[in-house]
Amino acid sequence: MESGAYGAAFAGGAFDVLGFVKRPQTILRFLSWVFSIVVFATITAEGYVNPTTGDVSHCMYNKDNSACSYGVGIGILAFLACVVFIALDAYFPQISNAKDRRYIVTGDLVFSGAWTFLWFICFCVLANRWSHTTDTSLVQIDAAQAVIAFSFFSIITWGLLTYFAYSGYHQGVSDLDSGYTDPAQDQSTPYPPSYPPYPSSGPQGYQQSPFTQSEERPPGEYQPPAY
Repeated sequence: MESGAYGAAFAGGAFDVLGFVKRPQTILRFLSWVFSIVVFATITAEGYVNPTTGDVSHCMYNKDNSACSYGVGIGILAFLACVVFIALDAYFPQISNAKDRRYIVTGDLVFSGAWTFLWFICFCVLANRWSHTTDTSLVQIDAAQAVIAFSFFSIITWGLLTYFAYSGYHQGVSDLDSGYTDPAQDQSTPYPPSYPPYPSSGPQGYQQSPFTQSEERPPGEYQPPAY
């Protein structure tokens, strides 16, 4: 995170697509986005099995439907959050107000920390239920293990996102404590002149009309023209 009250001193610059893609936060958000898709899509597609003796589907993790529902819910919310935060990261350099930047950084810190903890719970629950699953004849073992593995990977990515968010928040607090203020707007010339002043002495280079008489005749009697 840039310095200067959450990076506000560097606001207004041109958007660097290549630099944005190479940022560690962007890479981690993309990985978290992919991991969340794997978790909720796999559980939705292959997480429920139909027993041969009944029509009711059960979760592949020891028939605990709440475990599958929890994984789907966490995955979908993480998927949506990654999209939102990627958009905010792209728009972030254009925000000049330090308070608005602080709200975004604080929200990122709180959400990333919360989802790190929730992914940890998801990993523990799914791993525990899978360890107690005895009947795996109708279960896609690879799918069940993939969900557990990507839940663990999500703990790492969201934990790193929490670290970066905390670093940015701490740096911003230090800059604000140092007396940072947003740059004031220049109010000296609010309205520029619309038109240039009209010259009082007329346009330069003015020449006398060629059709004016060189000399005037004095008034007198009428003189008929000679034929």
